[in-house]
Amino acid sequence: MKIGTVTSFESPLSAETVNSKMPIGRIASVDVYRGFVMLLMMGEILSFQSVATALPNNKFWQVLAFNQSHVAWTWLSLHDMIQPSFTFLVGVVLPFSVASRKNKGATSYSLLGHALFRSLILIFLGIFLRSLNADHTIYTFEDTLTQIGMGYTFLVMLGFCSKKFQISVLIIILVGYWLAFALYPLPGTGFNYALSGVSPNWEHNLQGIAAHWNKNTNLAWAADRWFLNLFPRTQPFLFNDGGYSTLSFIPTLGTMILGLLAGGVLKNSQKDKETLKYFIIAAICLITFGTLLHLTNINPIVKRIWTPAWVIFSGGICFAFLALFYWLVDIKNFKKPFFFLTVIGVNSIAAYTMSDGGFRHYISTNFRVHLGQHYDEVFGMAYATIISGFLTLLLLWLILYWMYKQKIYIKI
Repeated sequence: MKIGTVTSFESPLSAETVNSKMPIGRIASVDVYRGFVMLLMMGEILSFQSVATALPNNKFWQVLAFNQSHVAWTWLSLHDMIQPSFTFLVGVVLPFSVASRKNKGATSYSLLGHALFRSLILIFLGIFLRSLNADHTIYTFEDTLTQIGMGYTFLVMLGFCSKKFQISVLIIILVGYWLAFALYPLPGTGFNYALSGVSPNWEHNLQGIAAHWNKNTNLAWAADRWFLNLFPRTQPFLFNDGGYSTLSFIPTLGTMILGLLAGGVLKNSQKDKETLKYFIIAAICLITFGTLLHLTNINPIVKRIWTPAWVIFSGGICFAFLALFYWLVDIKNFKKPFFFLTVIGVNSIAAYTMSDGGFRHYISTNFRVHLGQHYDEVFGMAYATIISGFLTLLLLWLILYWMYKQKIYIKI
C-alpha cells in the first residue's frame, strides 16, 4: 500500500486527482460513480431503519430504510448495488491502469506480478478489517475486498486479450457456474436443515430448477463447509448466516469483465455520444435478459451468492449508472455539482476504511463527549441517528477533503 500523489488509475478502488490536476484521458465520471457508491456505504451510519422503526407509518422513511439494507434473498435494493458497482469499476479502470504502467516501461510479466501483489493485499486487507473487533482472525472470503482480490489477477490477464476472448470467457463463466449449481443435488428427505441454518419452509425458498440456488443448501455452501474448515477456527464452520459464499468470486470475475468491456469502450472510443449509446444499449439488454432468466425460473437474481442472473442484471444497472454519470459529468461537464462525490471517489481506499463500524463508533462517541450525551435528540429521539450520522459523515468528508487538498491519496 502506498501514500502519495496518484498519477494514473493505479488502484482497483482508487484514482488520482481531478479537474485542473487531471491528466489527459481521465474519466471524471468514474470518480463520481465511485464516490456515489462509497457514500452509500458510509451512509449506513444514518441508520434509516432506526427512524423507520420509530415512525412505522411514514412511507418515506420505510422506503429509505429498505434501500439501506440488503434484501433477504432474491431481487435487490439500492444497497445491494454497492458491491457489484465496486466490482464493475475495478474492470472499468483496468485498461487505463495497464496503459499507464506500460507507458512507464512495465512489461507484461511485471504487470502480472503487480496484479498478484494487489490481489494478496486486497484479500489480507479484507480479512484484517473483518477481524478488527474480534478476538481472533476471521477467515472468511465473502466481503467486497477479498472477492475482488481473488479474481483480480485473472482480470489483469484478460486485460491483455481481445474483446472477443473476454466475452467468450464471460459466457463460459456464467454458463459453467449455472451448470455446476444446476447439477448439484437438491436436499433429500433426510437432509439436516439445522446444519444449514435455514428452514425447509423459509418463505424465500425457491421452487423448481431455481431451488438449486436456495440459501445454504447449494453448491457454494457445500464448498465452504470444506474450504473454510481448513483454516484455524474457534468452532467448525457450518453456514454463513446471510448465505454468502467464497465461490462467489468466480461470477464476481464476470462482473469485473463487464466493467473491463466498458473500460475498453471508454478508453478507445473517439465519440462521446457513441460511448453513451453503447452504455445505454448494454444496460437495457442486460437488465432485460437478467429479468427474463429470473421470471422464467431458469436462474434467480440473488446477490448473496452472485448467481449468473445477478451478474447480468446488476451489470446492466452498473452500465446504467455509468451512462448517467458519464452523460452528466463528462458530456454535460457538470463537475462542480458532483465535487462532493469526487472527493470521496478519488480516495476510496481511505473512505472504505473509514466506513468501518468501529471507526465510525469512535467518532460518534467523541461527539457525545464534546457535544453532550443528548446532542442528537434536538429533533426528537426518532431522528437521533440522522443527526449523529450526518455529523459523522461531514467529519469524514472533511478529512477526505483535507487529504484531497494536500494531494494525499492511498492506493494499493
